Amino acid sequence: MKTERRPYRQTARAQAVAATGERILDVATEQFLQRFYDEVTLAGVAKEAGVSQQTVINRFGSKEGLLEAAADRLGPERFRRELAGDPVGGVVGDYEAGGDATIRLIALEERVPALAPFLARGRAGHRAWVQEAFADQLPAAHGPAREQAIATHVVATDIYTWKLLRRDMGLSRAKTIDAMRAMVAALAHEA
Repeated sequence: MKTERRPYRQTARAQAVAATGERILDVATEQFLQRFYDEVTLAGVAKEAGVSQQTVINRFGSKEGLLEAAADRLGPERFRRELAGDPVGGVVGDYEAGGDATIRLIALEERVPALAPFLARGRAGHRAWVQEAFADQLPAAHGPAREQAIATHVVATDIYTWKLLRRDMGLSRAKTIDAMRAMVAALAHEA
């Protein structure tokens, strides 16, 4: 007598694997936000997540892969997209969420070559965002005047500008937004 076979489904296993990945990312994200990159270890993330270091490696490949997954999860440009009508408010929102961690990554860039591609991607993304967000303030014709306008808008909205205003000078979030908006407005008057 032939019995009909039911298809084998690994639903429970797949759910467990997904939950493990989320737990690892929870721990890694917290550690990358709170510590310098070179202080975060795969062994430390694994221990806090309750898995083996090999599980972390199998899932994310490397510490750089884990950083990239954590950054993707945070949505480094989330507020810029959500507040498209208020580009300065949006970029400050992004910096409030992950700016301190990014500043720590930048501080290690020369010592940790693996960070260079990650940070270069961030810089290129910021420049592309400036060109989109402030398109109406930039010269239409490609050339030195446009490049100058892009560069000054990048500086006015850069993470270092945020850090100087917010962390070094101790301005509130609202005052930081006001100061950066004033810079962007001044650039619009120059155009």
